[in-house]
Amino acid sequence: MHRIIRLFAICTSSLVLLLFASVMVAQSSKSSRTVDAEFGPVMRAYLGYLRNEQEVVDDRASRREISATYYRRNSNRIHALRQMAMRLVRQTGNDYVPELEAVTLDELGILFENPPRPVNLRAQEVVADKFRFLGLERSSETFYVFARLDPYEQAELIQKRSKAAVSAVEPSSNPSGQKVGESPTRARRVVPN
Repeated sequence: MHRIIRLFAICTSSLVLLLFASVMVAQSSKSSRTVDAEFGPVMRAYLGYLRNEQEVVDDRASRREISATYYRRNSNRIHALRQMAMRLVRQTGNDYVPELEAVTLDELGILFENPPRPVNLRAQEVVADKFRFLGLERSSETFYVFARLDPYEQAELIQKRSKAAVSAVEPSSNPSGQKVGESPTRARRVVPN
């Protein structure tokens, strides 16, 4: 009889724990769905991508494949990317997320051959013709968030720079002081007889 009561108590406890866990999972997915409902399909897909990345990091940590430091940094990075993406979409009202990169101060060398000095970075500034600095995100650590320029933005930037270089060269390309439209030869002087 004691065995049956003990077995019943264990089964009941297990059932209560499973029920509690399922309620918690349902609430967290419900809250993520309400946040996702605010955005369009592109942003929802990006948020889903970040959730999947977090699941991968969680899984690797549970199997002890990564260190606690690595886990924290990547979880914080995912959080920083999520916050920046939501801010961008809310500010612009556009359902578009550029390719984002979030790096810490010691990781700037991953993105740049010659890393910029963080004190010199200004919001919306193009760095190394490849990235636009979007700002800082603090998530236990400070992350510098950049948007990779798409090929059209890079081409436009190069075109503007070449036009500026040509216009800077034009005035100095005429060392003789000759006015535009003037003939390069002088009129002959006619001497009266």
